[in-house]
Amino acid sequence: MPPKYRRVVLKLSGESLLGDLDHGISPVALTRIVGELERAYRVGTKIGIVIGGGNIWRGASDDASGIDRVTADNMGMLATIINALALQDALEARKISTRVQSAIEITKLAEPYIRRRALRHLEKNRIVIFAGGIGSPYFTTDTTAALRAIEIDAQILLKATKVDGVYTEDPKKNSKAKKYDILGFEEAISKRLKIMDTSAFTLCMDNKIPVLVFDLNVSGNIAKAVRGEKVGTLVH
Repeated sequence: MPPKYRRVVLKLSGESLLGDLDHGISPVALTRIVGELERAYRVGTKIGIVIGGGNIWRGASDDASGIDRVTADNMGMLATIINALALQDALEARKISTRVQSAIEITKLAEPYIRRRALRHLEKNRIVIFAGGIGSPYFTTDTTAALRAIEIDAQILLKATKVDGVYTEDPKKNSKAKKYDILGFEEAISKRLKIMDTSAFTLCMDNKIPVLVFDLNVSGNIAKAVRGEKVGTLVH
């Protein structure tokens, strides 16, 4: 079945690489995620990936350590580069051509982020992994994913999470919470549904980039998402 979306950006959290670990990168989790990515890649969609760094360092969330916010965010951006390199290595072990582009210049490890170069890589059927956030503190990887989706003319932003969509309430706290299949941006904002941070959500809304929220832990979900099959919650 051909893909519905010719070009996508997939947002992965750093925590998705934890597996059963408390910290770092689980080889088991990494292998599973790369297997899911390969299935989606074989469908024929051009894929950009934005990876977080929360499995290594959570930036502002680790402010109890007493580290300055700007420094903490810079450390978080470096953590995303570590995760991007791990993803690259695992993907290329499966003969999938990739490029890591970093918003922070670290030329011995990754290319600098250049939009036209990223588009060229995608045209050559390479997976492009965007690391280093947007290169500035105070911005989340959600915002980075929204920005990169706009810049590379992605048709949709795929947000892989631990839950199977967006609910009226936290389903872990309220078993009666109802799941949305389709949701409008304005409704999501008015009901204060926690899908993405405000900056990222506004970028997607203003630039008409739909967001699909789905469960990464269900086998085959990324491939289903790029084919346009019913999965998760579509916000548009």
